[in-house]
Amino acid sequence: MALTRYLLLFILLLAGAPGVAEDGPVNKDPWEPFNRKMYVVNDTLDRWVLKPTAKGYKFIMPDFAEQGVTNFITNVYDFNSFFNSILQGEFAGSMNAGGRFLINSTLGLLGLVDVATQMGIEPFRADFGQTLAVWGVGSGPFVMMPVIGPRTVRSTVGYFADTYSSIPSLLNDNPIAWTFWTVEIIDYRARLLDAEDLITGDRYIFLRDAYLQRREFFVTRGKVDDDFSDFDRSAEDWEEF
Repeated sequence: MALTRYLLLFILLLAGAPGVAEDGPVNKDPWEPFNRKMYVVNDTLDRWVLKPTAKGYKFIMPDFAEQGVTNFITNVYDFNSFFNSILQGEFAGSMNAGGRFLINSTLGLLGLVDVATQMGIEPFRADFGQTLAVWGVGSGPFVMMPVIGPRTVRSTVGYFADTYSSIPSLLNDNPIAWTFWTVEIIDYRARLLDAEDLITGDRYIFLRDAYLQRREFFVTRGKVDDDFSDFDRSAEDWEEF
């Protein structure tokens, strides 16, 4: 936990550094040499570890079980969405997220079954990176993080804040937390397997630009124009961000 605090402090300092926290196409990737090297590291890890694991996961998991795991993970982060919605002043959204969490955690067997959606209560996603944006914090440059992949400085801070304020972390039980985070990564990677054919040209640039535009769409709740109209850009998506 001490290491995480130092990392968060470092990232926050970068976010506030002059000339770093400004948004805009010119400043979106000033760390490209480092980011490309980290992309190669992540791509190697993915090729030899994550992708084979994800394929094995999909092979042994029945579709209903795989969906149950995804529902469970989503339900855990509905807890975060509830509090982030309050911090953003989205009180209707907080009622949505909180209601989903209560219903799915009880009637939905700890979230394995998405009963709330069947009842007409649609997801309302909110994360701490989005909260920082609402508070006026700039996105900062694009950064390729180890393992977790493409981010901005702001969304990186949000990622760690949400991770360490999520239910698995708050249980103060490291084996449970690390098991959850490992399953989360595998489940997310498994759901990306069918999307790989969409990547064309320079894979680094494609992933960077797709992430930045999808993230902007999420943060502004759809109030942005982009050239990725063929993608599912639903602001309800969580793990991509």
